[in-house]
Amino acid sequence: MFFKEYLPFYRRNLKVAIPVMLTQAGQITVNLADNIMVGHLGTAELAGVSFANSIFILGMVFGIGFTQGLTPHVGQSFGRGDQAKVGRLLENSLSLNALASMILALLMFGMSFFMDSMGQTPEVVHQAKLYYNTMLFSLFPFLMFFGLRQFSEGIGITKYAMYITLIANGLNIFLNWVLIYGHFGFDAMGVKGAAIATLISRVLMFLAFIYLIFRHSDYNKYLVYFSKRFFDPKIVKEVLKTSIPLSFQNLVEITAFSLSAIMVGWSGKVALASHQVAMSMSSFSFMLALGVGAASTIRVSHQYGFGDYKAMRKAGFAAIHLSVALMSVSGLAYILFRNYIPIIYTEDVLVRELAAKLLIIAALFQIFDAIQLSGLAALRALADVKIPLILSIISYYLVCLPLGYFCGVYLELGAVGVWIGLLLGLVFAALLFLWRFNKISNQIINSNR
Repeated sequence: MFFKEYLPFYRRNLKVAIPVMLTQAGQITVNLADNIMVGHLGTAELAGVSFANSIFILGMVFGIGFTQGLTPHVGQSFGRGDQAKVGRLLENSLSLNALASMILALLMFGMSFFMDSMGQTPEVVHQAKLYYNTMLFSLFPFLMFFGLRQFSEGIGITKYAMYITLIANGLNIFLNWVLIYGHFGFDAMGVKGAAIATLISRVLMFLAFIYLIFRHSDYNKYLVYFSKRFFDPKIVKEVLKTSIPLSFQNLVEITAFSLSAIMVGWSGKVALASHQVAMSMSSFSFMLALGVGAASTIRVSHQYGFGDYKAMRKAGFAAIHLSVALMSVSGLAYILFRNYIPIIYTEDVLVRELAAKLLIIAALFQIFDAIQLSGLAALRALADVKIPLILSIISYYLVCLPLGYFCGVYLELGAVGVWIGLLLGLVFAALLFLWRFNKISNQIINSNR
């Protein structure tokens, strides 16, 4: 009875989720390719990219959270059939995202001056700076593309972002091969070549989506509602009410993971390289589940806009069920192939051995990562962002990081101890977000009877 009741919701969620999952899988495949190709340059290069990404991802994820603030408003307006509002939301979000990305790039450039003071070896810092300083230029096109993608997802269209991403990612991998190792007359650029390849692909992704916005009827029908004012105070305020909390919510979670990477780095370059191997695999399954989470935001916001609140609740829980099933399969694969996966990345035997241990812990937190991700996505669809931000602070700053430090540094368990802290933080977040969505969705249903 339970399965039959939810089966239509699984189908609808998957119809929206599969293109997003393929988009995310394509994106993380490029990250995996970066790590694999850089990993074969040496342990210091792999550790340097890991260290650089642990800092770069702070600004990138903050910016992604900022763009995600648009989706619930577009989704609810689309559900009500208000095309004019959807068009004005698109116009204002483009201006907001452009401004936010430029400010973020400047702030992140300032962070590069503190890399030498974060407890990493000089060799790792040198490689990190080569990669990081080039990656900063990719932030603007990436966030602008992501903002357009959030708009597209808000109106229920997910396939075009998938096409663009998959093509651009194929180009990225090819350019990695050309620029990292030096082919077709190019000098071997090492880690800097990987960053340049990413920059080129992200610029092309943004330009391709801009072309679609102006040329495709699914999108350009909203352009007629653009005005000469790029900032409408009323709409800007509405979007910022969700964008700012979502930015900080994302920042809280990713800060915990980035600071964990720094703590792992205190144990040396082998530990940090092993962390990068395990984290890149965990990120692969996370990105797939993120597709289901995006479907949750779309489906829940549309049902909320339609006024079908029982379907809204079921759409949210259907996404949680699907995420748990998907991540469970990934976790089982990590356990079964833990001794073989690290071979793809590195020839360093010590890195392989430690990465295999970390993959076991990564497998354990897959289920809880799925619950917290989909639960948060469902809450985002309802524009419930302030309380989840507080719950994230509790989970990651008061549980994850202190326990990671205690187990990793005080108990001297090293990278394994830090990852135990990550696991416990995700468990806490999953339980809190599940409780919150259950409570809010019931309140909406009961208040509209």
